[in-house]
Amino acid sequence: MKNLILAKRVRELRNRRGLSQELLAENSGLGIRTIQRIENGETEPRGDTLRRLASALDSSPDEIIDWTITEDKGFLMALNLSSLGFVLFPLLGILIPLILWISRKGKIKDINYISKEILNFQISWTIIVILTYIYFIGSMYYRLSQAGDISPAVLGNPLVKFAVLGFLYLYNFVLILINTVKIENEKKVKYFPKLNIIK
Repeated sequence: MKNLILAKRVRELRNRRGLSQELLAENSGLGIRTIQRIENGETEPRGDTLRRLASALDSSPDEIIDWTITEDKGFLMALNLSSLGFVLFPLLGILIPLILWISRKGKIKDINYISKEILNFQISWTIIVILTYIYFIGSMYYRLSQAGDISPAVLGNPLVKFAVLGFLYLYNFVLILINTVKIENEKKVKYFPKLNIIK
């Protein structure tokens, strides 16, 4: 049964990309017979075969395999919204989604892709926030060491600091809400900017 569902998914992705079995075989470096056997549910692609197939279909191995697993849009939306924990403390935006991902990893369609998007963005965002704090504290310390006394002019304009940090927090908040709506509408989530730390 699983092979038949996976076969249907491969065939659907191939048709969506407008590829014939021959062209898919050529693009993936796999034999035409291998493609036919996969699409007929006679075999399940694994390892290097799965990676080649995913690459030729402009997809990911997880996307091909996850399709055979149950759908739970509600959980995916909750997973996405869980990253709002960053509002209380930046690391919570990483830890809560990570715990949710580990608890259901491999059991829900698209959970691997969405979790990696969320975690890579939240890690990148947290690094940016930490570097921003370091910059503000370092520049204030530098000005104090140069001036030799404490005065409001030496400490700098706090409104600039609030504006920069406020923008970072607002951007994260809005992006989470936008991607939650995308999950609701069954569209692909996209977080930017992000470092691809978790692959």
